[in-house]
Amino acid sequence: QGKPVESGGGSVQAGGSLRLSCKASGFTGSGNCVAWFRQAPGKQREGVAGFSTNAGDTYYSNPVKGRFTISQDVSQELVYLQMNSLELEDTAIYYCAAEPRSWVCGTWITSRFRYWGQGTQVTVTS
Repeated sequence: QGKPVESGGGSVQAGGSLRLSCKASGFTGSGNCVAWFRQAPGKQREGVAGFSTNAGDTYYSNPVKGRFTISQDVSQELVYLQMNSLELEDTAIYYCAAEPRSWVCGTWITSRFRYWGQGTQVTVTS
């Protein structure tokens, strides 16, 4: 198990789409949780989406439900965050977090995740 590595951030107009990738080596087998968090300037880090590898259960925070989709590519050890219908309020640094305890998925408690990526910037413009 190593530190997750994010990629895919960038700048997009409101209403557009972006896909983030997280290389989560060692966390795609059974019993793990890989989640996306985000932190906007001046705000606390908040949970966005989580993927439990036990049964493929997915979790979404209310602000992104229906717009974001989290998925996994086991062979590539990747977890994706497909973001559609992006809004100005989605502007933030997005972090991938991983934890070898699947039950933490959906709790959105940052202290329960011990492995964090460096983050990738997502900027939504008008």
